[in-house]
Amino acid sequence: MATEKQPASGARGMVVTNHPLASAAGAEMLAACGNAIDAGVAALFALTVVEPMMVGLLGGGMMHLRLPDGTHTVLDGLSTVPAAGRADMYRPVSQDWPAALETEGRENALGARAVAVPGNLLAWCEALRRHGRLTLAEVMQPAIRLAAGGFRVTPYLSECIAEVAADLALDPAIAALLLPDGTPLAPGARLVQAEAAETLRLIAEQGPGALHGGPIGAAVAAHVARLGGVLAEADFHDARLVERAPVRGTYRGIEVVGPPPPSSGGVHVVQMLNILEGFDLRALGFGTPETCHLIAEALKIAFADRAAATADPAFVDVPVARLLSKSYAVERRALIDRGRARDWQAGVAAGESPNTTHLTVADAEGHILCATHTINSLFGARFLVPGTGLVPNNYMALFDPRPGHALSIAPGKRITTSQAPLIALRDGQPMVALGLPGGLRIFGSAMQALIALIDHGMSLQEAVEAPRIWTQGQALEVEAGIPEATRAALAAMGHAVTPLPHIGGGMAAIRFHADGRLEGAGCWRADGTAIGLGGGLARAGARFWPDAARS
Repeated sequence: MATEKQPASGARGMVVTNHPLASAAGAEMLAACGNAIDAGVAALFALTVVEPMMVGLLGGGMMHLRLPDGTHTVLDGLSTVPAAGRADMYRPVSQDWPAALETEGRENALGARAVAVPGNLLAWCEALRRHGRLTLAEVMQPAIRLAAGGFRVTPYLSECIAEVAADLALDPAIAALLLPDGTPLAPGARLVQAEAAETLRLIAEQGPGALHGGPIGAAVAAHVARLGGVLAEADFHDARLVERAPVRGTYRGIEVVGPPPPSSGGVHVVQMLNILEGFDLRALGFGTPETCHLIAEALKIAFADRAAATADPAFVDVPVARLLSKSYAVERRALIDRGRARDWQAGVAAGESPNTTHLTVADAEGHILCATHTINSLFGARFLVPGTGLVPNNYMALFDPRPGHALSIAPGKRITTSQAPLIALRDGQPMVALGLPGGLRIFGSAMQALIALIDHGMSLQEAVEAPRIWTQGQALEVEAGIPEATRAALAAMGHAVTPLPHIGGGMAAIRFHADGRLEGAGCWRADGTAIGLGGGLARAGARFWPDAARS
């Protein structure tokens, strides 16, 4: 399969993010004798500057770490409902899913009442404290430099600004930054964020307490309150990072490790792979009607179960063991009609924005950081907190505004996400680490990349860029790379086929080769850039002796 981008290779380390400057920030840490954790955290801080539409200090996310001793852990920095949040705080426009997620006045998606308690900074700083080698001030230097000195706007960022310009124009502060003279920043324009630079400097000096219990959090809470939101200063102080054990499953002998609830990514990737393991996808071929139909049916099964049962485990009893079991997959697989699409209901008892970012980082020592983070929608709640340069999230849009449901609003409840930072192991050793942005389309796209690698023998770059399909039970979305004949055959099977230019966002992946080489790949769906580090320090005892040569 032809690819638009080329992979990178390195023996000492690899950084793959969705912006070249963020990848460069990570590579700078590796070059400074830091490890993959240092590099990943540096890249995340840099992304808050160069991808302000996707990720920020006022957002949340999941960080999947693998350490050199083989330990896996997940740092859950997802956002939570403020203490003043109520199950009936919004008026839904409909009682029927998925329109029920929409509220009158878009209050749960736009403006101050959409802001949930952020958790990103807690996770980033804790990962660095436990497992990094460099200081917080050191890893934040690239981000501070980019904010203070500015950077050139990419066409991708410019298009994102233009897409939501009408909403951004409602807030004077963010409009002044991104819509100078009333028009979106053009590609090549220099974006300087002086206030964000000062905020980053303060965090570099004071640590996460500057936001969680300090002056930055106080400023954010005060501004949100002035605009009518419910986020309070006490919410920042009371925010807590949660460390979770990952979920695990196997697919054709490959172990797949991913995040647990409240992420639906790990659980439902394993569930779908369990179902599809009973079919010979290699023989059926990539992009064929038969393979696409089976993937679509597995997606619909997973989404039926997700809607019924996957939520914050502190509030909802999530049947993780049953969803992950091979026996449950056998039950569900037996109900698939191989020639006809069908509607699916949940087999267990009991809306998300695509605007996210992902990065994957690894080093030669065995550290892997695979992380997905977001402020939810493009530019989150679409306003800027004056004096801080920070864009708040709009995570409240992910909760069900109707009381009495698994995703209903409750104080302290974590959002449910589709984030799927995955690490796959062959014989106990890392084979590939990958993830992507894309909201509800994340875990289905991650699963298809694993199938492309395992069943169809694709190269890493091919698997990252391979055309995707997606459905949650309504339309079957298909990318342009899916052949027209396959689309027609799927329609004949009863699928409501909807062609789209792309599904999900830019995947960032690293493949681990037996000779120690690290291969990195980013895809065309974002500004994905892989930077590998080769070479190394001088051999012990090596010197430069010009005088000895003359004599």
